[in-house]
Amino acid sequence: MTHRLAPSLLVLASLGLSGCAAFSPDSGMNAVSELTSQTINKDVAFVRTAEGAGAVDARVRQLLSRTLNPETAVQIALLNNKGLQAAYNELALAETDLVEQGLPPNPVFSVSRISGNGASEIERQVVGDILALATLPFRSEIARDRFRQAQLRAGLATLRLAADVRRVYWRAVGGNEMVALLTDAKATAESTAQLAVKLGETGSINKLDQAREQVFYAETTADLATARQTATSAREKLARLMGLWDGDLDFRLPNRLPPLPRRPQALPSIEADAVAHRIDLQIARLELTALAKSLNLTEATRFVTLLDLAGISRRTRDPEGAPFRERGFDVQFQIPIFDGGEVRVRQAAETYNFAFNRLTERAVNVRSEARDAYRIYRSGYDIASHYQREIIPLRKIITEEMQLRFSSMQVDIFALLNEARQRLASLRGAIDAKQRFFLAQSDLQTAVNGGGAPADGDNSTTLAAAAPADGGH
Repeated sequence: MTHRLAPSLLVLASLGLSGCAAFSPDSGMNAVSELTSQTINKDVAFVRTAEGAGAVDARVRQLLSRTLNPETAVQIALLNNKGLQAAYNELALAETDLVEQGLPPNPVFSVSRISGNGASEIERQVVGDILALATLPFRSEIARDRFRQAQLRAGLATLRLAADVRRVYWRAVGGNEMVALLTDAKATAESTAQLAVKLGETGSINKLDQAREQVFYAETTADLATARQTATSAREKLARLMGLWDGDLDFRLPNRLPPLPRRPQALPSIEADAVAHRIDLQIARLELTALAKSLNLTEATRFVTLLDLAGISRRTRDPEGAPFRERGFDVQFQIPIFDGGEVRVRQAAETYNFAFNRLTERAVNVRSEARDAYRIYRSGYDIASHYQREIIPLRKIITEEMQLRFSSMQVDIFALLNEARQRLASLRGAIDAKQRFFLAQSDLQTAVNGGGAPADGDNSTTLAAAAPADGGH
């Protein structure tokens, strides 16, 4: 290498070192951990070593040793769900893009030798992409915005999993309570149907009343089978979300939904909270920021898309003369005769406008989703409370009065059984209303923090998949 070429290499090396990036110790998981801790007060773990896997397994088994509540179920899922681990792998991959964009382009070194008739020529070149070096700070800044987006996407995947676990948990526990109720109802209906058969044989009741009791038993049996399948499917889905298999599938769930809170949440600034905290909005804002910087970079480099600088050292040996050296440089750049960069600038501008309109639409939708989620939450609380305060106590009074009248022979057995069927319908409605409230409570948290749409689609699908037995049997 010549003495004049050496300084050029030193300049390239110094520029390269100034733009070098390095991998973080946790692959960007610190931001995900902070977001999860602040939003839902849960721990996350990116498992990449055998020691880490052992620690997670020990924590999961400790949580599984007692009856699960929604919080422990969410924590197990955040530690043990392999789909979430894959989302963290995507974050680690995004960091590789960040580091790559922070590195200057490697110089290209070439050596050529030409000889003939006793003469020879050796040429050495070091070629560097000057345009890439000049735009390195701007590209690194855009890459940092993209990586921050990747961190938020990993956080959003974490919140989405937590929201899905809560929804499925309430469906599973509500399913358990419905199964218990219908199991008792089936036993009563079976005894009633057998009594009706015996009374029919003696002629004490007609065929119409006998058929009514038998069909109620048949319908209750079918409803119980449906409720069992619903509860079993919800439990199985909960196991999937928590990443459980084999010996861990015998986890325990409560048999009843918890009591309603004493009073509902008052959220007067629900829209502002949603706009400030929604992770998907933060991702969209960062996307808009990155696109704005990309647009500025495109406009600044619209006329120059190729700028390479080469240092050249050539040594020539001729048998008729003394050997001599030649030194110099070579510059390559593109002349914007046909393409002045208008296409790239227009593409960047339209991409920015597209992202801006999407962000505006998302902000409008977020406000609406927050308002709607809060209305559903409040109405769900009011309906469930109405069942608990009014309908169920009145049904209890009616049942007690009917039993007193039956004891004094003022009403017959069939009037008492008809009241039992109506009370069953009210109890089923109360369980369904309470489950709707807890689902609405989960969806409200999702509407404020983000986490995606309900996993099972329409929230209206609840325990009462089969219509309660009509009181007019």
